[in-house]
Formats: sequence, structure tokens, C-alpha cells
Amino acid sequence: MSSVRPARLSDTDTLFAIWLRAVRATHLFLSEADIDFYSGLVRTEYLPQALLWVAVDDEDRPLGFMGMTEDKIDALFVAPEQHGKGVGRALVAYARQMAPNLSVDVNEQNEGARSFYRRMGFREVGRSERDDRGRAFPIVHLILED
Repeated sequence: MSSVRPARLSDTDTLFAIWLRAVRATHLFLSEADIDFYSGLVRTEYLPQALLWVAVDDEDRPLGFMGMTEDKIDALFVAPEQHGKGVGRALVAYARQMAPNLSVDVNEQNEGARSFYRRMGFREVGRSERDDRGRAFPIVHLILED
């Protein structure tokens, strides 16, 4: 079982590596050029500035991470070798403690993430044709049902 703690500046490289491996494992709809585009944003804009929570093992090694803004999960990425082991569930449970009225946006083509959030009690409430960078990757909006 993993525990959750705030991210530290020293986690940045590890969290980026988790993000990159997770994206390559789950975002099969992205081209390598798309991954390169988002990599630059994640490394230079998102990770250094976001409020992040990190799921760690018993030796404090990061297994996954989550970013939040108020009651919205902005990002949740788990190292591929940790998928199905409760890391994502632990991060969502932690988020629920901080903000019981959670929402999240998920790439429409990422059926694994959509299925995960449905199992966590989220339901789809809307859809956008483009992501927040204006790119043609449809986004599904979900809210947590009590």
C-alpha cells in the first residue's frame, strides 16, 4: 500500500519520467510529435508550478502523482508497472479527503482512464472537442457522484 505526500522539488525528474512512461503506455492516440509537444509543457510549466501529491512506496520512492486545483484533479499519472496495484485509487481517495466535490477531465480516447474514474464513482457530464491547448484531442468532463 502506498502513502501520499506533497511533492518535493527533488521529485521533479522522477515525476516527469513517470508521466512520460505512463503517457506512452496509455495515450496510444498520441504521436511521438504530440508527446514531444506535451513533454516540454509538462517539464517546464506544469511540474515546477503545480500543487502535486505523490504516492510513494515504503522507501519514499514515487509510484505516481496527482495535480489538483481546488476541487479538480488536473493530472493523475501512475508508473505503468504500478497500474492495477491501488496507487491511482490511493491518490483519488486522498483527493476526496481534500475536496469531496471532485471533478476531472480525461482524454476521450483514453478508455483506461475513463474506466478507472467510472470505477472510482465519477460520471461523465460533458465533452469538449479540443484539449486546453486547443488541440483536436476531445476531452470528457467527469464529476464524482456521492
